[in-house]
Amino acid sequence: MNIQGLDYNTQREALQLPEYGREIQKMIEVAIALPTKEERLRCAKTIVKLMETKVPQIKSNADYKQTLWDHLYLMSRQQLDIDWPYDVSEAEKIHAKPEPLPLPQTSIRLRHYGRLVEELCEKLKVMPEGDERDELARLTANQMKRDLMLWGHGSIDDEKVVDDIARMTDGVIQLNLSHLSLPRSVPSDNGAASKKGKKKK
Repeated sequence: MNIQGLDYNTQREALQLPEYGREIQKMIEVAIALPTKEERLRCAKTIVKLMETKVPQIKSNADYKQTLWDHLYLMSRQQLDIDWPYDVSEAEKIHAKPEPLPLPQTSIRLRHYGRLVEELCEKLKVMPEGDERDELARLTANQMKRDLMLWGHGSIDDEKVVDDIARMTDGVIQLNLSHLSLPRSVPSDNGAASKKGKKKK
């Protein structure tokens, strides 16, 4: 619904830095239109003082004055012709987007187990025999069984876990099911949620 005479924010020009509000933006537009550099600079200094009151927490930064003038430069869309008291040549970097992080280039052999299990298997391959390796193998197998049950990837028989850990460690780890106790189920909140949903008769 469009009512004549009402001014909606959605119909206005988007603010460069919304934290300072539209009034500051309007003041900057007035400063840009002033006829002399001296007048524009005097007006800019007044605007910066007002900007400081709009965002008082900015004073916690050691170089907050520089930041305020950088922000003024950005909000003026580089159209404010003054002798800038601070170097604003780096101001554009405020809006610069960081470079995207590169994705992992190595593939996972069995994706349903994830990279952590694969890293554990790589560690098991080089560990010397002993109680420490046996305990890590047991913990890894438990995690693998949980992953299989959680994601429902194929069979969740204990034999599959034994086969997979042997394959992922290139045959170094050969688990004996008779001496291995793997989890039988994954805790789920579904049962509790369904009980709460039932009404008492």
